[in-house]
Amino acid sequence: MAPSPRPAGLSSLLVPGRPIVIGHRGAPGYRPELTRSSLLLAVAQGVDALEIDVVPSRDGVLVVRHDRDLADTTDVARRPDLRDRRRTGHDGRRAWYADDLDWAELATLRARERMPRVRPESAEHDGREGVLRLDDVLELAAEADVLLVIEVKEPLALAARGLDPVPLLRAELARAPRLPRIVFESFEKTALLGLADLPHPIVYLLEPVGMAPDEVREGPLARTYRQELADPAALAGFDGVSIPSSRVTARRVAALHALGLAVWTWTLRPENRFLPRRHRTDGPRAALGDWEAYWASVLDAGVDGVFTDHPDLTIAVRDRLGVAAVRPGPARRP
Repeated sequence: MAPSPRPAGLSSLLVPGRPIVIGHRGAPGYRPELTRSSLLLAVAQGVDALEIDVVPSRDGVLVVRHDRDLADTTDVARRPDLRDRRRTGHDGRRAWYADDLDWAELATLRARERMPRVRPESAEHDGREGVLRLDDVLELAAEADVLLVIEVKEPLALAARGLDPVPLLRAELARAPRLPRIVFESFEKTALLGLADLPHPIVYLLEPVGMAPDEVREGPLARTYRQELADPAALAGFDGVSIPSSRVTARRVAALHALGLAVWTWTLRPENRFLPRRHRTDGPRAALGDWEAYWASVLDAGVDGVFTDHPDLTIAVRDRLGVAAVRPGPARRP
């Protein structure tokens, strides 16, 4: 399924002369992800954009969480009053799902660090903050005057439950008193196409392996993420793509720019466990590796934006490199 072309772009949202730095869930290298303090710290460190993920509650409130499964990032597993809400999902995993709880219940949860062994300093902030709604972050981003990148999570699976996040998102934006500059992203094309008529660019996320959940699964029309990345027709109609840093090369970035696409990449993290083998140092997986050299190689490839868990470190590398001008994208639609 290839979207039809449209004359939109990200060029007016990019910063001339440098790739933009996007706080991936805020600044989760220092604070539990997607909390107010994580987002505000990213702003204080100088990000050009904040990235958040939204999932719906049972009663249709868009909640700012990376996953529908709440166990890794909230105290839900420690809540005896919610013990009976745990269930087995379609993938066989027993979990607490955001779409099984009303907003009033989600509002009582406390946020916690996803990777406490890797980021113990962030884990010291466990329990200090609650869960945010999309409207909370719309106001925060507007006040901070930063671009807000909204990732639509699992729209196909959620629509099957009667909680399609696309119409919920459209309604939320329509009633917001003010909006920041916004970009939509998703690993599913159907969700992006459902938002394409709004005056906000759309960016297609691609995994390093596998295929999109809403892609044709079998037969001659089936395409993996890798096949899509090499097929201009599969990317037509999008304003940009966001690819794993492991897939970034100067040649690939140049080819995508030639299609008129902005190129973002995810996610720069300094710990050994997240770095290519050649950039790991001796010591535990949680220790910092040779992140500076790796990040510099990604920036040097000509990407237009980078997602990062440590905005301050990424900004320092970018500014030290004095990276050449951001490649132009197509003109943004009026």
